[in-house]
Amino acid sequence: MQIPIGLEVERHRAAMTRVELSRPVRLTIESGIITPETTIFDYGCGIGGDVQRLTGLGYQCEGWDPYYFPEVEIRSADIVNLSYIINVIEDPAERDRALTHAWELTGQVLIVAAQILVNDLRGVLAYGDGILTKRNTFQKYYQQVELKEYIDRVLTVDAVPIGLGVFLVFRDEAQAETFRAARLYTRMSTPRVRIESKKFEDYQEQLTPLMEFVSERGRIPIKEELADEAELVQEFGSIKRAFQIVLTATDEADWDTIAYQRSLDLQVYLALAHFNKGRSIKKLSPTIRADIKAFFGSYNEACEVADRLLFKIGEPGIIKQACKQSKIGKLLPAALYVHISALNEIDSKLRLYEGCASRNIGWTEDANIIKFHTEQPSISYLCYPDFETIEHPKLQWGMKIDLRDLSLKFHDYSEYENPPIIHRKETFLSPNHPLYSKFAKFTKAEEKAGLFSETSTIGTQRGWDKRLESCGVQIKNHRLIRI
Repeated sequence: MQIPIGLEVERHRAAMTRVELSRPVRLTIESGIITPETTIFDYGCGIGGDVQRLTGLGYQCEGWDPYYFPEVEIRSADIVNLSYIINVIEDPAERDRALTHAWELTGQVLIVAAQILVNDLRGVLAYGDGILTKRNTFQKYYQQVELKEYIDRVLTVDAVPIGLGVFLVFRDEAQAETFRAARLYTRMSTPRVRIESKKFEDYQEQLTPLMEFVSERGRIPIKEELADEAELVQEFGSIKRAFQIVLTATDEADWDTIAYQRSLDLQVYLALAHFNKGRSIKKLSPTIRADIKAFFGSYNEACEVADRLLFKIGEPGIIKQACKQSKIGKLLPAALYVHISALNEIDSKLRLYEGCASRNIGWTEDANIIKFHTEQPSISYLCYPDFETIEHPKLQWGMKIDLRDLSLKFHDYSEYENPPIIHRKETFLSPNHPLYSKFAKFTKAEEKAGLFSETSTIGTQRGWDKRLESCGVQIKNHRLIRI
């Protein structure tokens, strides 16, 4: 369309007033990238909300803005925040310069955030490659994949997503790979002491750091990986001998389970790394290299195993078969539903399949149910607030990712008068979940009361309420009360 004569975009009016930390900054703190020891510079800080709150929380933070804080010196920092800046710059060349300048200031990690288009825009005024808002500001809405490609192209990097529209760009490639791998590692508990062992009891305090390391990595530490190595070697002769004392008091099968799970975690990580730019052992930290050597012998062998897994999920019917055979999750005719807490316990093919979606969108905040579509190559993330406390949570929103082109479709149910709800919550969980037994017991009580004898209408709130009324029961604190 023709741009109105004399129109001047008022860029500063895009600055937002927030009552809490912005989402990109909050996600970066939660990821462990921002710490009290790192310095932070907010490049284009607007009215300075993040700077003020970070400083108040004890972080070392400064911010510059061309309109609100032009007098502040632009300087380098460990972490540079470029959040919701490139999407309000109407000039593509200036947009590139802002991104490049922020990267030049970055010592460790650059945060880049921009608005993501999750639904079609209608009834808006087009302006350049974006739109003109009612406040006379410019907005460019990116597709998630488009934003990553833009960052990668301008900075010649491989940006890491941590959420919709939020990317981290690492100076150190080894740090980036460690970050990617850590997000795929299953949380495992240190095996309990099950056998009485006098020698273990005598040295339990000294052996605890070793047990924690093996629980985390699934292998014995190599030289200089353990802070207390010298003490253990002096006392037992070697780290391996020290761990033999641990085995006298614990079940070796528990440690084997951890090692097996870590090898699966590595397979999924290396399979997804197939999509990264220039996959190479040189980009890996010494710790991950040691993991690969312990579990696979060599990097090439590990990559071959991982790639076979990756190619396997591309075979027709494999995902559908894996869903049907899954021991975890609620299987319906067209999909398998799994609670996010059980993601790392399901079949590695399904883990990798989900990883193909999440590696492009990062964390799906507030989503707690993952839907594996069996009739189409898609993954959906669903948000059911208060899943653990409400007996039959309502669906608040859903986001579907088409794995063919990584396009997103978002559906908001929050204003629905009759939203979908879920039943049999334990079926979404792993049997290891602490609430599994409680939910299963409640489901049996509902079955006994005849609440599930007719299922055609109970999938929505109104239908369920009518069913409760017809059966003469109420629900409170996961218990049925007769009316």
